[in-house]
Amino acid sequence: MADLLSGGAVGAVLGEVLKAAIETIQKGREFKPTLETNIDTLNSLAPLVQEMKRYNQELDRPIEEIERLEHEIQAGEELARKCSKIGLWKLFSFPYYQGKLKSKDESLKRHLSVNVQAQIARNLMEVMANVRNILEILNKNIGQCHGYQISGISGAPVEPQCMGMDEPLNKLKGELLKDGVSVNVLTGLAGSGKSTLAKKLCWDPQIKGKFGGNIFFVTVSKTPNLKTIVQTLFEYCGCRVPEFQSDEDATNQLGMLLRHIGKNPILLVLDDVWPKSEALIEKFKFQLSDYKILVTSRVAFRRFGTPCQLEPVGHDDAVSLFHHFAQLKGCSSSYIPDNKLVHEIVKGCKGSPLALEVIGGSLCKQPFEVWQNMKERLQSQSILDSSDTDLLYQLQQSLDILEDRFSINEKECFMDLGLFPEDQRIPVAALIDMWAELYNLDEDGMNAMTVVLDLATKNLINLIVTRKVGKDADMYYNNHFVVLHDLLRELAIHQSNQEQFEERKRLIVDLNGDNRPAWWVGQNQQGIFRRVLSYLPRTLTQQKQPSVAARILSISTDENFTSDWCDMQPDEAEALVLNLSSSQYTLPEFTQKMSKLKTLILTNYGFHRSEIKKFELLAALSNLKRIRLEKVSVPSLCILNNLRKLSLHMCNTRQAFESCSIQNIMPKLVELSIDYCNDLVKLPDWICITSLKKLSITNCHKLCALPETQEFAKLENLEVLRLSSCSDLKEMPEYVGDLHSLRCLDISDCISLDKLPKDIGDLHNLEKLYLKGCSGLSELPYSVMKFKHLKHELYVICDEERASLWEHFPTIPNLKIEMPKVDITLSWLHGVHS
Repeated sequence: MADLLSGGAVGAVLGEVLKAAIETIQKGREFKPTLETNIDTLNSLAPLVQEMKRYNQELDRPIEEIERLEHEIQAGEELARKCSKIGLWKLFSFPYYQGKLKSKDESLKRHLSVNVQAQIARNLMEVMANVRNILEILNKNIGQCHGYQISGISGAPVEPQCMGMDEPLNKLKGELLKDGVSVNVLTGLAGSGKSTLAKKLCWDPQIKGKFGGNIFFVTVSKTPNLKTIVQTLFEYCGCRVPEFQSDEDATNQLGMLLRHIGKNPILLVLDDVWPKSEALIEKFKFQLSDYKILVTSRVAFRRFGTPCQLEPVGHDDAVSLFHHFAQLKGCSSSYIPDNKLVHEIVKGCKGSPLALEVIGGSLCKQPFEVWQNMKERLQSQSILDSSDTDLLYQLQQSLDILEDRFSINEKECFMDLGLFPEDQRIPVAALIDMWAELYNLDEDGMNAMTVVLDLATKNLINLIVTRKVGKDADMYYNNHFVVLHDLLRELAIHQSNQEQFEERKRLIVDLNGDNRPAWWVGQNQQGIFRRVLSYLPRTLTQQKQPSVAARILSISTDENFTSDWCDMQPDEAEALVLNLSSSQYTLPEFTQKMSKLKTLILTNYGFHRSEIKKFELLAALSNLKRIRLEKVSVPSLCILNNLRKLSLHMCNTRQAFESCSIQNIMPKLVELSIDYCNDLVKLPDWICITSLKKLSITNCHKLCALPETQEFAKLENLEVLRLSSCSDLKEMPEYVGDLHSLRCLDISDCISLDKLPKDIGDLHNLEKLYLKGCSGLSELPYSVMKFKHLKHELYVICDEERASLWEHFPTIPNLKIEMPKVDITLSWLHGVHS
């Protein structure tokens, strides 16, 4: 009762009235049982009425219903007032009024149990209807999947070769072909072929027959990002990719996506899952009619059931594998090893498919001495007993026999591959930029590509070409990528870390979460140290900053990195590789101290583009020759007097191109490459500078305009012009014939282009002309007749339709028409996000 009085709980309108009513009723001790019932009812109603009023105001709901309840209470108050005036001389009236009090109490309870409950039910149905509408909106967004039955496998590479794994393959296939929901774990030692077997399963005809286009292959790796993985799955389905507020939000929306496409069975492969990741796997579990998760990991994760253990390959299968990788069948080299030597080396590989592949590749077409040396190396230590360290030792033997190329040992180039993150494809163009400056290789990349091909031949890397068109002599490698097994990456890092910290040629730093090297002192920590130690003598408190002697510095940061950089002194660094995953990234202050820096490679591995800050620090670097930026919003460009090559891949370029003039800030630029930059609509006039020799604008589908003719004519030294796959480009500038140095013109897949420049025949140094996929091109200008005066061969690379256009000009003696087969493997292209 005290709560009722002190709370004023029935509201300002009834507070004083109820207080008086209750005080009056208390005076009638004869009505005690009834009074207690009424008071209990009022005490129960009081907070509810107040809450109802508050919610009504917040939700802007109608007030009629709450007013009716107040009316009932007011009627009870009026009855209580009458009862309070009954004197003892009206004793015989007590039962009558007691009955009316009791009736009023029952009326209030009836109103609550019937009317209010009905209102609650009605409101609940209204809420459910609103929720359904929201879900329909969300499903509509999810439903914007442009045919989620995708041909092939989303995220998986081409079908791998898989030998000696028939038993585990059939076992896993049997589990996946069952109906229902399950998590299947494929486990084994590093290099045992888990990923290979998982990829093979994805391409199995029976698996593809059941799951169709609902097969998704995702590499998880050591430091997974749940939101990025889910965004990737949305992209695989062709859906609009949402922004997630949290991991929980990502999980919820993933559930809706899978239910949307779950009309057909779903197979999700989570490849390379690291220990202690059970909680991550759980987030991908949903109750669907037929949903399978296949996990590959070095650990068994027994909480998900009995795992499939991948055992070492049997000896006979191992010999077959080795023969395949060493190319012994039909080998025409001067030395063919005898069976005994082959079996001894295979035995030393202990059934590891990775070891068989790498060692077999390293011995391919090698002389007897190399084979014999490998056998002795493998026999010198017991390997593959229990740990990955033994396998690393085994694989190292293949590194030690790598040869020198172009004055640099290929082992050094292999070790450079550890500078890039785990399970990420490495652009060959980035390697060319780095190796050209570090090892004095040619600028075009021919030497670097030779090294890459050698490493691929020895099975130390996989070389993936996402798009192969035309002639290799073009030396255009934007579509070439290196893929490195995570164990071989560990080997590269292990080799780089053999020297003492102060003597390392490569310094590789991973900054994930709160993880920092022991020598790392962030700026925030430095401030604390300075304040604490400011009271001590200066000679005792001078803080020695780490001096980095490495020629190559690689720093990887995750999405939570706060740019609390260490004030290191990388005075000798010639190459800087920055791997990031955050939406905003600030270049470290020590960048401006890297006076010897020649190459900067900055790559964002997050899902969306990153905003780069303090780019102006690079202006202090007079030796900087090459910059490669990938998946970032390019800031305003600063003065870079000696820059020779700028590469922008999957970047937003608007801010940079609208706020600067390249001829003023990059006067020595020789090569400009812009690829998959979806915001590029018009190529600015100032991009035409005299020093430019190579201009590549490719896969920029919104590009519709090139510089004006008078500006374009400034490209007097331009040798290569690529405008391939710019689907909105409608015309070329007139007087292209003024580009007298032009040797290669590539306008392939410019489907909106309906004519060639009328003076194209004036290009008397032209050697290659790419016209493949120019479906709008129906005729050639008459000036092509001038090509009959060429003293060299002119290759026209095109499709059959465009080839027929040249039949009208049969008098061009040195004209060579080529119609190559186009092979596109977009599943290996790092996410192209809008």
